[in-house]
Amino acid sequence: MSEAQIVKPAPISGFPEWLPEVRRVEQQWLDLIRATYERYGFCSVETPSVEALEVLTAKGETSQEVYTLSRLQGGGASDSTERGTSEGDQRASSTANDARLGLHFDLTVPLARYVAQHFNELVFPFKRYAIGRVWRGERPQEGRFREFTQCDIDVINVDHVPLHFDAELPRIVHEVLTDLEVGGFRIGVNNRKVLQGFYAGLGIADPLGVIRIADKLDKIGAEAVGKMLETELDLTPAQVTACLELAQVRGSDASVVDVIAGLGSSGELLEVGLAELSYVLGELADLPAGSVIADLSIARGLDYYTGTVYEGQLLDAPGFGSICSGGRYDNLAGEFIRRDLPGVGMSIGLSRLFAKFVAEGRFTQAPKSPAQVLVVIPSEDRRRDALRTAAELRSRGLKVETYHEADKLGKQIRYASRKLIPYVWFPPFEDGKPHEVKDMTSGEQGPVDPATWQPAAGS
Repeated sequence: MSEAQIVKPAPISGFPEWLPEVRRVEQQWLDLIRATYERYGFCSVETPSVEALEVLTAKGETSQEVYTLSRLQGGGASDSTERGTSEGDQRASSTANDARLGLHFDLTVPLARYVAQHFNELVFPFKRYAIGRVWRGERPQEGRFREFTQCDIDVINVDHVPLHFDAELPRIVHEVLTDLEVGGFRIGVNNRKVLQGFYAGLGIADPLGVIRIADKLDKIGAEAVGKMLETELDLTPAQVTACLELAQVRGSDASVVDVIAGLGSSGELLEVGLAELSYVLGELADLPAGSVIADLSIARGLDYYTGTVYEGQLLDAPGFGSICSGGRYDNLAGEFIRRDLPGVGMSIGLSRLFAKFVAEGRFTQAPKSPAQVLVVIPSEDRRRDALRTAAELRSRGLKVETYHEADKLGKQIRYASRKLIPYVWFPPFEDGKPHEVKDMTSGEQGPVDPATWQPAAGS
C-alpha cells in the first residue's frame, strides 16, 4: 500500500473508546449497576438503536439532537420491505433528506413505544431497566458526548404509579453511586407541579416556557436567565424576582414547604406538588444527611416530565453537570396507545461519570486482562499438558490464559507482569515433578495441586 493510500487512525470527537484495562473497569461498573437494579426486582429490556422519527420527536424539543439514518447510496433510511417497495424503487424515490429512522437520543422514549406495543404481554407495574448507548448531535465537550451509555430504571403502570416509587428510584441510584465509590454526591429532588403551580400563581401565562428557560440556570447563570424571562416571555421584574427566588430554595426536609409558601404564590397545583415533594423527602430521610435534598432550581427541560424530577451532582465538581437525572411522566406512551400509562424513571449517565475518572487517572493500574492465571508453555513437548492444566483450572471457575508459544520463561513471566495477571502457573517440566504457581505480587512460588488450588480472595 502506498503512503497516499494509508488512512491515518484518529478518534472521532464525541465517541469515546477505552483501552482494554479501562474497558474492563467499565464492565465491572455495568455489572454492579445491573446487579443492583435486579436486586430490586427490575427486569432487563433492550430496544433497537433505531426508532421511527415520529416516535423520537413525539415529545419535547429534541429534533435538532437526533441523528437520522440513511444509506450512503440511495439516501433514505426507510426499510423497503416494510413499505412494500423494491430496493431499486427505494433508491429511485429517496433523497438524503427523507430519512424516516433515527438513533434514539435516550432510553425513555423507546420504552414508551415498547410498552405500548407489548401492552397485553407485560405485567404491571412494569419495572424495567435498560443499559445501552444513546446518540445526540451535540457539540462534544467535557462530560458531553455524541455517543454515550445510559443506565435507566423505570416503573410504568396502568392509570396510576404509586408515589412511593418516586422515592424508591433515587434510593436505588444512591445505592449504586455509593457502591461505585464515586466520592461525595448529592441527589436533588424537585417537582414540576411545584414549578408550574408557582408560576401560574404569579399570573404567568406560559409556565412550561419558564421551566425550559429555568433549566438553563446552571449553564448561563441567574442574570442571563432573568433577562431571557423578561425578553422572551414578557415577565415583569417582580415575576422574574419571584422565579429566581424559588430557584434558590434548598432543604433536606418538609421545611422547604414553608419557605416556598412565603414567596407570594398559591394555588391547588402548587399545593399538590409540595405535598408530593414533602412525601418523597420524608421517605428518603434515613439516607446520609445532605445526600438527598429538595433543590428548586431543578427544572428538567424535556416536556414529558410532569411531577417529581431528579438531578445528581458530584460535590467536588459542582460545575461538572448532572451524573444522574430523571423524573415522573404521566402520559409518555399516550402517543401510541389509548390507555393512561404513567411512569417514573431515573438514569445514570455512566459515560460522563466514567470519563471523568478516566481523565483523572484513577484506572491506570487496572489489569489489562481478566485472567487470574497465566499458564506457561514449558516446551512444545509439554504444550498439551499445559492446555489440559488450563482446562482443569477453567472447569473450576478460574479465568485462565495460556501463553501462545513455548518461549523463554522470562519472556512469558514478563508478559504476565505487563498484563497484571496475578499468578503464573508452571506445569511440570518433566514427569514426576509437581505443578508450581508464582504469586506475581509477593514473588513467592511453590508446589500446588491443580485440583484444589484457589487464588487469594480478590485476585
